[in-house]
Amino acid sequence: MSKLHITFLTTFPEIFPGPLGFSLSGKALEKGIWSYDVVNIRNFGITKHKKVDDIPYGGGSGMVVRPDVLSSAIDFALEQKPNSRILYTSPRGKVINQQMVQQIVSLNNQSLIIICLRFEGIDQRVLNYYNIEEVSLGDFILSGGEIAALALADSCIRLLEGVVENTENLKNESFNPQGELKGLLEYPLYTRPQIWNSLEVPQVLLSGNHEEIKQWRRNASLEITKLRRPDLLVKNNK
Repeated sequence: MSKLHITFLTTFPEIFPGPLGFSLSGKALEKGIWSYDVVNIRNFGITKHKKVDDIPYGGGSGMVVRPDVLSSAIDFALEQKPNSRILYTSPRGKVINQQMVQQIVSLNNQSLIIICLRFEGIDQRVLNYYNIEEVSLGDFILSGGEIAALALADSCIRLLEGVVENTENLKNESFNPQGELKGLLEYPLYTRPQIWNSLEVPQVLLSGNHEEIKQWRRNASLEITKLRRPDLLVKNNK
């Protein structure tokens, strides 16, 4: 049995699995570590044209996904995987972070339903009725929710046992409060050649002194975080 099952609700089923079918996530899919289904919402559309949306009450631009259509698709997905956690990729959603991803993965045999669409939005009554969680990649707008759904899925899959061989790599990544960096951004990385375009690798990394290297990386991590994400310093009480 897979450790994580994801059902994608979309009007563009051909997008999936997309990049999730390659590299680490693709190998994990072949091994059965995770699994997925795709539900085409248009299969539940009304009229001969399989209409799934309508104009918003109160006026305004864009089209809104009908509650009767979307609920039929959700009910179908829940019949296959009862008790699934339902997420909706939306610009007004809670921003996805590593803590959210770790929480999702920490639940064994977790099933997710991710609604990812290309409309102005979905009827609020559906969100309320199914207690759907709205999630977002950040403060910018995409043409549709599929890219956000793929990103969320990938971030979850890579944390599943058996996907990444060297789990120490996961501990020392950016944003991990339990890792060496304590929730900060990762330090700069270097490899061969030692001199490239007249630019040299910092001498401390060539010293072999593990304590000095650890301290250098810690300081570099703090500087990068201070420059690029000062909010993380506040969040992690640095």
